[in-house]
Amino acid sequence: MARRRVGNPLALAVLSCLAERPMHPYEISTTLRERGKEQSIKLNYGSLYSVVDALQRHGLIEARETGREGRRPERTVYAITPEGLAEFEGWLSELLSTPVKEYLSLEAGLALMPALAPDVVARLLGVRADRLRAQLRELDAMHDEARAKGLADLFLVESRYRQHMLAAELEFVEQMVSDLRSGVLPGVKVWARIHELRDGGVPVEEIFADPVRHLGEEGRMLLPPR
Repeated sequence: MARRRVGNPLALAVLSCLAERPMHPYEISTTLRERGKEQSIKLNYGSLYSVVDALQRHGLIEARETGREGRRPERTVYAITPEGLAEFEGWLSELLSTPVKEYLSLEAGLALMPALAPDVVARLLGVRADRLRAQLRELDAMHDEARAKGLADLFLVESRYRQHMLAAELEFVEQMVSDLRSGVLPGVKVWARIHELRDGGVPVEEIFADPVRHLGEEGRMLLPPR
């Protein structure tokens, strides 16, 4: 991925708005919220002003005019520059075309889950599955409401992507819970035995020092390399 002069995804959203027409920051914020983009891009007003300042500093946008409506504070209208438009189009093209490794919280948890007993992990993943189902129901309701208002599916595409990702995660989590509870996941019995020994007062270091004595031959193959 190319190194961006302003790498915050909110900057991409700002450039997207200004690629349509000049706007002031409050109008940018309102536009993004009206289109539901805060569901995909973290948006708060303080961060928005910081991003606008950074984009202007790097020559990607420029101030066009400052005006006041009634008693409201002065608002500066910004426009995208040719350099900003090129940055926007290049960045967006890269996001759509190039897969990147993302360090997801669930992946981190799965990588370290042997620190908890299998039955505990199964229970926690069961809680996660319930929450995923609730999120999917919320998305279904949101989509139904949007379509009832006549909003084209084109403008729901990012939430449809999230829906598919959540559904895939739910399928994986449900299978993991089933495999853990049934004991069919390879190594789960040794994993459970390690926690039984530890709860019985045998130090983990001692188990790892002589896995065959404590766990049998299967333990030799399943313990992490030292």
